[in-house]
Amino acid sequence: MTKIDVAADCGNSPKMQFLKDFNVAFAQLDLDFLLQAVSDDIQWEMVGETVVKGKESFAATLKEMEGEHPTAMRIAKVITHGKTGAVQGEFLMRNGNKYAYCDVYGFKSAKGDRISSIQSYVIQLKV
Repeated sequence: MTKIDVAADCGNSPKMQFLKDFNVAFAQLDLDFLLQAVSDDIQWEMVGETVVKGKESFAATLKEMEGEHPTAMRIAKVITHGKTGAVQGEFLMRNGNKYAYCDVYGFKSAKGDRISSIQSYVIQLKV
């Protein structure tokens, strides 16, 4: 089980709570939640790496990640405005590698209940 630490102000609106829940589900690889949270035309860009297009490819990529979820995760900031949002934090993998990340989200609508795009910026920390 992944240890999750979330800053206190990361869920004080429905969209912020949704993105917090999405990130926790991602850390725990809760495929059911993740697939319900994205649109059929989801586009996930892992900046500098690859772009995944469509829900089927998104699901396949997540399944490839099974067994690689972090042992600990900290969500430091969640920001939302209109049809966009961002989450910034850190995670620790089983092998001891630590990463900082920032995901920028595009919502299908201003309601913010379905994600249509994700840009993931991830860097390995040396400390």
